[in-house]
Amino acid sequence: MSITHLGQTSALPASPEDATLDYVPNPRPERLYLVRFTAPEFTSLCPVTGQPDFAHLVIDYAPGETIVESKSLKLFLGSFRNHAAFHEDCTVGIGERLVAEMKPRWLRIGGYWYPRGGIPIDVFWQTGAPPADLWLPDQGVPTYRGRG
Repeated sequence: MSITHLGQTSALPASPEDATLDYVPNPRPERLYLVRFTAPEFTSLCPVTGQPDFAHLVIDYAPGETIVESKSLKLFLGSFRNHAAFHEDCTVGIGERLVAEMKPRWLRIGGYWYPRGGIPIDVFWQTGAPPADLWLPDQGVPTYRGRG
């Protein structure tokens, strides 16, 4: 497996399609465990207005033979900054790409989007039921309350 970002100077990709995700061997492939990535400042663009949309993403996965390298994931998520897509497309598309390339035992993604037009939109996707005996903590993101 070649690493293109770790230890290198890397520019933010122009689009998610241009982003390269790096994967490294799972150091504990015989163990069932959970990896969590949290991106509390995810940004994309509304495909209709071009205005920025903001989300708090939580990605949980049980690794298979590989794990995703975090710098490449950070650059991939950052590449959405100039990408126009609906919340559902961004959230599910990120999950599907990670599953297609990394082939984890299991993956779920929660996209907790801040209000657009006064309505927060939360998007959830997973590959299926989690493996038996996988400790699965709550994603810990409260529902949007506005002024509270």
